[in-house]
Amino acid sequence: MSDDAGTPLRLSTGLPETVLPAVAPEAAAALEAALSITDAGASRAAVAEVVARWPRYLDAWARLAELGRDPVERYAAARVGYHRGLDTLRQSGWRGSGYVRWEHPTNRGFLRALLRLAVEARGIGEHDEAERCETFLRQCDPTWPPADLG
Repeated sequence: MSDDAGTPLRLSTGLPETVLPAVAPEAAAALEAALSITDAGASRAAVAEVVARWPRYLDAWARLAELGRDPVERYAAARVGYHRGLDTLRQSGWRGSGYVRWEHPTNRGFLRALLRLAVEARGIGEHDEAERCETFLRQCDPTWPPADLG
């Protein structure tokens, strides 16, 4: 099937799927190195440096949220990662619905940030926000939670 100009039309069934772009290899290597530090405080500081150098690196924000010193710090980092993730999704063609699946490694930073936001929202008593985040995770990936979440 084609349009009047002869351009093939893509007919799709179901919801669209968004796959986020890969991060710079040096950013991924820096995060991996920061996470390999065994001292929690030093690892957190190193992850914070990664975030400062690559502020659009979603997995770095999610990992910073995991390493936060208290519930408010963890919540704040998760919220930033989540909102930066929404921006990145929109820039990647996402229009407010559709799949963002864990099976694509480049989507994992956003999904980790969203999961962390759910956990930390519940931890500070924001139960309605936690429930919205948990619902959104299942909408993004109906197989949630993945077996290899870790």
